[in-house]
Amino acid sequence: MAEENDEEGVFAAQKITIGVCVMEKKVKCGYELFSGPMEQILQRLQAFGEFEVVHFGDKVILEEPIESWPVCDCLIAFHSSGYPLEKAEAYAALRKPFLVNELEPQHLLHDRRKVYEHLEKFGIHVPRYALVNREVPYQHLDYFIEEEDFVEVHGMRFWKPFVEKPIDGDNHSIMIYYPSSAGGGMKELFRKVGNRSSEFHPEVRRVRREGSYIYEEFMPTGGTDVKVYTVGPEYAHAEARKSPVVDGVVMRNTDGKEVRYPVLLTPAEKEMAREVCIAFRQAVCGFDLLRCEGRSYVCDVNGWSFVKNSHKYYDDAACVLRKMFFDAKAPHLSSAIPPTLPWKVNEPVQPSEGLTRQGSGIVGTFGQSEELRCVIAVIRHGDRTPKQKVKLKVTEEKLLNLMLKYNGGRPRAETKLKSAVQLQDLLDATRMLVPRTRPDRESDSEAEVEHAEKLRQVKAVLEEGGHFSGIYRKVQLKPLKWIKVAKSNGEGAEERPVEALMVLKYGGVLTHAGRKQAEELGRYFRNNMYPGEGTGLLRLHSTYRHDLKIYSSDEGRVQMSAAAFAKGLLDLEGQLTPILVSLVSKDSSMLDGLDNASIEMEEAKARLNEIITSSSKTIHNNESPEFSWMVDGAGLPPNASELLPKLVSLIKKVTEQVRLLATDEDEKLAEKSLYDVIPPYDQAKALGKTNIDVDRIAAGLPCGSEGFLLMYARWKKLERDLYNERKERFDITQIPDVYDSCKYDLLHNAHLNLEGLDELFKVAQTLADGVIPNEYGINPKQKLKIGSEIARRLLGKILIDLRNTREEAISVAELKSNQDHDSSSVKTVKEDTDTKLKLLNKNDEIRKSNTLNDISMDQDDDDDKETKYRLDPKYANVKTPERHVRTRLYFTSVSAGNHIFILS
Repeated sequence: MAEENDEEGVFAAQKITIGVCVMEKKVKCGYELFSGPMEQILQRLQAFGEFEVVHFGDKVILEEPIESWPVCDCLIAFHSSGYPLEKAEAYAALRKPFLVNELEPQHLLHDRRKVYEHLEKFGIHVPRYALVNREVPYQHLDYFIEEEDFVEVHGMRFWKPFVEKPIDGDNHSIMIYYPSSAGGGMKELFRKVGNRSSEFHPEVRRVRREGSYIYEEFMPTGGTDVKVYTVGPEYAHAEARKSPVVDGVVMRNTDGKEVRYPVLLTPAEKEMAREVCIAFRQAVCGFDLLRCEGRSYVCDVNGWSFVKNSHKYYDDAACVLRKMFFDAKAPHLSSAIPPTLPWKVNEPVQPSEGLTRQGSGIVGTFGQSEELRCVIAVIRHGDRTPKQKVKLKVTEEKLLNLMLKYNGGRPRAETKLKSAVQLQDLLDATRMLVPRTRPDRESDSEAEVEHAEKLRQVKAVLEEGGHFSGIYRKVQLKPLKWIKVAKSNGEGAEERPVEALMVLKYGGVLTHAGRKQAEELGRYFRNNMYPGEGTGLLRLHSTYRHDLKIYSSDEGRVQMSAAAFAKGLLDLEGQLTPILVSLVSKDSSMLDGLDNASIEMEEAKARLNEIITSSSKTIHNNESPEFSWMVDGAGLPPNASELLPKLVSLIKKVTEQVRLLATDEDEKLAEKSLYDVIPPYDQAKALGKTNIDVDRIAAGLPCGSEGFLLMYARWKKLERDLYNERKERFDITQIPDVYDSCKYDLLHNAHLNLEGLDELFKVAQTLADGVIPNEYGINPKQKLKIGSEIARRLLGKILIDLRNTREEAISVAELKSNQDHDSSSVKTVKEDTDTKLKLLNKNDEIRKSNTLNDISMDQDDDDDKETKYRLDPKYANVKTPERHVRTRLYFTSVSAGNHIFILS
């Protein structure tokens, strides 16, 4: 820099020197000279005619003493692998240049522990986390516990999914571990390699132990990552992209660049960016911003990070740095410099296939062009296996002890077993109790024979495919009787259970065909509901142009259907577990509403049973057809009571055929040892396998992993439950299950050629078409009551969705009208921004004043947490960037979905 004239207080004509002390290999990794972001900015600075840029080079940095380094007024220096940071610090102490990024804090950035501690010190939100420090690989730590679905560090428990990060900030091998309820497995995130940024490993369940790690809570961000770039504390640029957590495929444009989209930061996020910049004393830096449930969190701060492929950003950064250099070296001139570049750069259209073709090409009935605003859908799960339940009373000590083990030793408390560890314990105990051969029916009582069969069924279910997951099966143990016994230490007495009811629920698993159905429907939905967008819908969603939310009930088949649908809708790749965890929100209270109407449904079923089995004709022939639907039990076949005996007869015929097949299988299994019946099997592999049905069909076995023993148990239970021969009583509530089982075997087990199955299906379908609708109310008044109980919250949420869409449209229209009105006047940036914020948030005030009486406040509060983030309109090439295309997808079972349409 030129010498300063003390008398005049001005600079001579010489330029301010900017020293670039950066390793060349770092430059080539993302800031390559003459083409990368850093050089783009430096070229703009030089174009002002006020600066001279000097590149130090590797030879100078690594080999020459600091005294020989070029002298500069302002220094750009940042650490990279092999960079002599201490040497650069010594140079800065010697020459005292203005530092864009201070050097000493850069030591912090290479240790994630220090980064998180520093963020917390400055009051910046970070995810909940804990540290595991090992001095040597595989060191045993008393404070670290790992179980199947969680890790515990110093008493702080992290349930899966959780994130595992190396403490080394330069190690980008980050793992996410998934819960068994979602299929388990692990996803590894890494620096982009070609078109991939992550890989899913379904077989990995245990965490790493060879080093030190940070464990943190997984933050569901809706499949979107936001990267924030600062240039000084007053400037921040944010970009969104598809998160590598979803499927690991890097979206690129035709030039091979990763597709990212600038987005607006909220006022709170802008303050966070300012605090990060100040806390680490890094004027130019980047960090990951996690947006989760209405709050934002900071993680993974990187020094000296730039936006790529944005001329507008390069212009802004050059102007901010220019002002920064003048403030440091010529403050008396700083206030006089213009805030803009001395030339105009045309910002190229963003590489956004989806953004330029957002769903605005729908032609209305009158030929006018319309703009898509909202999509709401209620969707049922895909094809599944039949739902099954086994009930048996147990008195065996092994099973009673197992119940005490998992209910905290409380003799009168019930226990639910869901995890793989719990189910494995139950399987081990059951294997010891099941007779090696079938009991002799002549010597054993009927109750003993039935008990042994049920134990054998429990064992077979638990061995079926190894799918130890709460998403597909669960066991309930409820104590029925208990006694008092002396304590082992002789001090007093304690209660011990002596009988318990075991209920095993299984089945209802989404089949491979069901997953394919859901995925294909997702693709069809995308192409028809969002015309012209193609795969652009994914890009739009990941940038907040589309406000997409997917909700599911708690049932496994429904969750997996939602994940498969999302895979097709958003053109994703890979297995369903990461998609399920990242994009699907479970809401059982909204989408599992059967319990709310259990009393009314039991009343309807009792009356329905009376109508069918009664000899008197309930539906009169002389009833006027236009009012026939008002009669109790309308829709039932007129010969329903005659069809029931036929249904029982056909079930027995099918059951006997399956029994013979099961007998052959049982004899083969009896020849094997007790513990080698089923080889080790991994659930995640089974979920990802696509040819399992083909293999079994070729071998003459039932489709899926259901063996003949389980198939026989399924049909035998239906036979026993449908008609009680001793009491000569029908149970019409079993008709839907009979129909369900028939349909499944006709679709998936047709190769078994079961005689009479076709006829059984026709009879079951005739009865089921009348029974199923009437189970949810036998007349319109009762249907309305039951439907309102089941679908009340879901309908309320849909009304909120529609209301919010309307309010946002009004706010955007008012904003546009206001902008048109003020287009002739000159406004400052701050005034314009304040106006936008006030208008865009006006719907919040409207919402508070227009709360519907029949929608709970809790539901309104939940909706306030939904995404309000937006694209940056300066960069968005869309018609109305201030407005979202709101998409809400609700996945549920048939009951809740049907009642939506009944009530509407």
